[in-house]
Amino acid sequence: MAAAKKAVLGPLVGAVDQGTSSTRFLVFNSKTAELLSHHQVEIKQEFPREGWVEQDPKEILQSVYECIEKTCEKLGQLNIDVSNIKAIGVSNQRETTVVWDKLTGEPLYNAVVWLDLRTQPTVESLSKRIPENNNFVKSKTGLPLSTYFSAVKLRWLLDNVKKVQKAVEENRALFGTIDSWLIWSLTGGINGGVHCTDVTNASRTMLFNIHSLEWDKELCEFFGIPMEILPSVRSSSEIYGLMKISHSLKAGALEGVPISGCLGDQSAALVGQMCFQDGQAKNTYGTGCFLLCNTGHKCVFSEHGLLTTVAYKLGRDKPVYYALEGSVAIAGAVIRWLRDNLGIIQSSEEIEKLAKEVGTSYGCYFVPAFSGLYAPYWEPSARGIICGLTQFTNKCHIAFAALEAVCFQTREILDAMNRDCGIPLSHLQVDGGMTSNKILMQLQADILYIPVVKPSMPETTALGAAMAAGAAEGVGVWSLEPEDLSAVTMERFEPQINAEESEIRYSTWKKAVMKSIGWVTTQSPDSGDPSIFCSLPLGFFIVSSMVMLIGARYISG
Repeated sequence: MAAAKKAVLGPLVGAVDQGTSSTRFLVFNSKTAELLSHHQVEIKQEFPREGWVEQDPKEILQSVYECIEKTCEKLGQLNIDVSNIKAIGVSNQRETTVVWDKLTGEPLYNAVVWLDLRTQPTVESLSKRIPENNNFVKSKTGLPLSTYFSAVKLRWLLDNVKKVQKAVEENRALFGTIDSWLIWSLTGGINGGVHCTDVTNASRTMLFNIHSLEWDKELCEFFGIPMEILPSVRSSSEIYGLMKISHSLKAGALEGVPISGCLGDQSAALVGQMCFQDGQAKNTYGTGCFLLCNTGHKCVFSEHGLLTTVAYKLGRDKPVYYALEGSVAIAGAVIRWLRDNLGIIQSSEEIEKLAKEVGTSYGCYFVPAFSGLYAPYWEPSARGIICGLTQFTNKCHIAFAALEAVCFQTREILDAMNRDCGIPLSHLQVDGGMTSNKILMQLQADILYIPVVKPSMPETTALGAAMAAGAAEGVGVWSLEPEDLSAVTMERFEPQINAEESEIRYSTWKKAVMKSIGWVTTQSPDSGDPSIFCSLPLGFFIVSSMVMLIGARYISG
């Protein structure tokens, strides 16, 4: 019997989307932007101590291999020839820090995740060394000094992990964010792997000058980081190296395919949403929530708690674009917490069903400040609270309040963005895994009191990485010219409550936020381990005069 003829679709582009919660590999048609196939694997997070968040870099790499292999199998079942994949892009969780041995290829410690809080004492001691009248860290990087960014995580590893110290002394250590670790590994690792990053990821390390687009000697000296361990910085769209994954037989067809796109996940979503014009913005709902507004070729510094960051640079000789960013630490992570820690849902999808049963939080407010508060507060002393509880409150109300929390946090960063930009957004473009939740999207429109617009294909982060890879010089299978970009079908959610009700709910939320601040004080120096962030437990405080009513039986029923 003759073999079935392979479908011819023209050039295809693959994208690795390595997030905090999961890894995906997706394949797109470069002419239509159609998603042809994908595979996803959930990633474990480890919490070795309160406030610490780690992941295994080898598990992350293995998940990438698995996703590539399974996607290639699925393409085969669809009769699509994987040899049509002409380029691969990488999008990644930003700031998460890896140090590995360039001779053995082994990580020297777990990846320290962007959410991790262990470096708060480091942040406090470093902040005392920044002159009040010359915050050179913020003016060069666009970032506030915070546990969020890579430099302080790397400083902690150099101070506390003997294997890292020894490897640095012996010139064996390489540092990178997840993109660097993946590109180095996928292009050969110890056999000639390319040690690089792109401008968007570099701009989140706190070691990178966003004006000169180079590693900054003064910043590296301030944080005590040896510059020789840093990756080379490239544009977001150029050929970095070729795939070498021959040990994965089923994905062998990708051997020699160029890796030619690299963007931090939020920049990738900005590109995938085609926000190429000054003033265009998008909000991504993932583990955290990230609102980015393209500010064109100029760095705009926020007066209202937002970050200034590199949006993208789509080619070696192309101009750099900047963005204002509002970052929320906990969005989808609160749903995972309700599933894994409280057990009130069995799967993330159940949250919509629970919320729908009641259609209101019944005066219950949830501030999920598990890692302190990011934008616009930058308040590391905050911790999660649920308040406004009564005997009537049940798990459905808490589920609804969790969804509302994501929307209220977005309202706070949108308000800050509008004040900084001077021109309020008339609608909000959204993407990310949580946007499949229709109740969440309607709540978001109600709380913002502007329409929320969602693309029918929600994988815009991977799409952005694929676009950058396909458009790279030497690949040239994806045109980024405005007239060539595919039209995207959108779903629109209009506000359905009156403006007054929206404002009342928002002002009550802000009252709850104020109650979450000031829970934690840094551990005193004589209390044993200086690397533990706080003397009070991470996670969760329930504020209510009815607190004695909440037991495991009550929460679950």
